Amino acid sequence: MKIGVCVYLGGMDDLAKKFEDMVAQGFDNCQLLSWNPADWTPENAKTIHALTKRHGITISAFWCGWEGPSVWNFYEGPQTLGLVPPAYRDMRIKNLCDGADFAKLLGVQNVVTHMGFIPENPNDPAFLPFCDAVRAVAEHCKNNGQYLLFETGQETPVTMLRCFEQVGTDNLGVNLDTANLILYGKANPVDALDVFGSYVMNLHAKDGLYPTNGHDLGAETPIGQGKVDFPALFRKLHDLGYDSFVTIEREISGEQQTKDILAARAYLQSVIDRIYGG
Repeated sequence: MKIGVCVYLGGMDDLAKKFEDMVAQGFDNCQLLSWNPADWTPENAKTIHALTKRHGITISAFWCGWEGPSVWNFYEGPQTLGLVPPAYRDMRIKNLCDGADFAKLLGVQNVVTHMGFIPENPNDPAFLPFCDAVRAVAEHCKNNGQYLLFETGQETPVTMLRCFEQVGTDNLGVNLDTANLILYGKANPVDALDVFGSYVMNLHAKDGLYPTNGHDLGAETPIGQGKVDFPALFRKLHDLGYDSFVTIEREISGEQQTKDILAARAYLQSVIDRIYGG
């Protein structure tokens, strides 16, 4: 089991400093996150490849954002996020395919994104066109020898599984964000593994609380202070045979983010050692 962190792609000098910092903190793997297609150039890929080689860093996944509006709540979210809104779908299919090509230049096999608020009713007329859009990206990734991973949260686990079945390609997987299922009020991440556990290919280790109103997501917390039962989660992952990357995500900034990440690593490592053997 390999514990890493999330690193946002910005300028190359800035990224070099981020890599230096993560190595100094004892991390050797990360998910690389980017929302700016202008950064996905062959020149930047060459620089990033050199930086990872110099520092001994493995990029476990490329988290690929997309252009256009994004509002992270229950009202504007369904209208703005992912491949669900028809108004932004073609642009975002291109974004995801371009991001996959950039990831290929980096030698990264897993491409992750939020797909949006997938319709839970399979008879909803929006469901099949959405699945067609996912298939277009999945097939592009497959031609690159890559997997397309859905980050959990905005859909129930069975809705995600139904989408996988409808799309029908064999290169779909799950980036299990342990908090998002709770923050969106969609599921308990431990129980969700009964539905899509065999598809999990990476984790965002994160903690949080359930929503307390019908408009806003629940609140993120430091790991160990929210509703995620990490010992139960890792016991079930162990039973499923998962022994890969665990990527800490703490969506704040500054010194407190670093403190929370280091505390999270110590906590997660103690849980993993008990279950997987230290």
